[in-house]
Amino acid sequence: MGVTGPPGPVMDRDEVDRALARLGQEHEAIETSLLALQDHAGRRLLEGAELTGVTKERWTAAEASITLLWAYFDAYTDALRGAREIRSRHRWSSREDLVELTELLRGESVTVAGAALAAAPTAHGAGRLSESFSLTALVDRMNELYASSLDMVVAADAVWSALPARIDLLAAELQRTRQLAHSVGVRPGEHPAGDDLERITRTLTRLREQVISDPLAFWVPAQGSSAPGGGRPDTNVYDREARALEDVRREIDAVLTVRQDAEQRLVRLRDVLSRADRTLAEARTARGEVLAKIAATEVPVVSGPPTALQEQLATAAEYRRQAQWHRLSPLLESLEQKAEDELLRARESLTAVTAPLAVRAELRGRLDAYKAKVARHGLAEDPFLIERYDAARRMLWSAPCDLRVAEQAVLRYQQAAAELLAAPRVPEQGGPQDHRGEYGS
Repeated sequence: MGVTGPPGPVMDRDEVDRALARLGQEHEAIETSLLALQDHAGRRLLEGAELTGVTKERWTAAEASITLLWAYFDAYTDALRGAREIRSRHRWSSREDLVELTELLRGESVTVAGAALAAAPTAHGAGRLSESFSLTALVDRMNELYASSLDMVVAADAVWSALPARIDLLAAELQRTRQLAHSVGVRPGEHPAGDDLERITRTLTRLREQVISDPLAFWVPAQGSSAPGGGRPDTNVYDREARALEDVRREIDAVLTVRQDAEQRLVRLRDVLSRADRTLAEARTARGEVLAKIAATEVPVVSGPPTALQEQLATAAEYRRQAQWHRLSPLLESLEQKAEDELLRARESLTAVTAPLAVRAELRGRLDAYKAKVARHGLAEDPFLIERYDAARRMLWSAPCDLRVAEQAVLRYQQAAAELLAAPRVPEQGGPQDHRGEYGS
């Protein structure tokens, strides 16, 4: 290299001393940072791990950068040592010394040999025989390499510190859930929750392997952040499986609740179905009574108890004996709704069948109420009213009773009583109605 002279004005002694002090401080800071990086737990883990994917690719580059960092640092150390030796020759440096120091401190005086560059073929300076820097440029280059290497190491360490431990805790919870599921008959191929547990197990096993071998695949850099390690571990897969496991736990808890309450629920089911059967039996008996006592009336047919519900109830009892709780749970829920519907149907059937008897009872009550009203007004012995009353009473208390004819007789009695009491005439009605407002007093 030809002599080109110092870059810019020659530095004086004070400028040289200040520059050496500053460079010395930078040297100490860089050395401390490099030693910290060398001892970083993440770096040691990366060195011993069997890496794959993006982490393997980036660690290969980071290792080359770290190797080059030390080569740069050694060159920087040698250059700083040489400058200090020149400055220490004389208490008052000569101009020749100051020229040389200016060249060292400001010029591209640091040369990194090709051997050091060859050791880091993927880093800066790849393919070159040597590189020359000023001390300031060399510090900038080392800071750049250090930041990128530290970012990679910190990111991998953050993922390893966060995800594997959480995966292991979730796997332990998964194992407990599997044992609980097995105890209540929730098994793969027999219950959807059992299939879910198998899938979660496979996913967590695969996730842990991927996190250990390729942690950077699970790292989300912070947007706009230039600080090393700016970002967070990507926990989306873990979070999804944790939610899935929680759903399975709720399903198993429901099955456990069935196991605890099964006998009581079966007793209630038998009671509801028994009440429905008794109500239907009462309706059948009432239908016979209605057909015998009421004439010219269509009475609905009463169906028998559904045998399908009894068969399902027997199946539920068998599931309970065999501890097949996962099958018993949905069957009980279905049966409970069907049993309530059956009881409601039986009650509606009884109401429909006994409706004619209710109409007859209403007509009897109306007739007696008007008789009492007539008596209060001193007309109980009126022959015309007595005749009308006896005619209506014979129809209502005879069997079979023709409700339409009987109602007309009751209306005639009401009309006769109203005329005698000087009350407004009661209009003719086409069928049994509630006339309580007409005579209530």
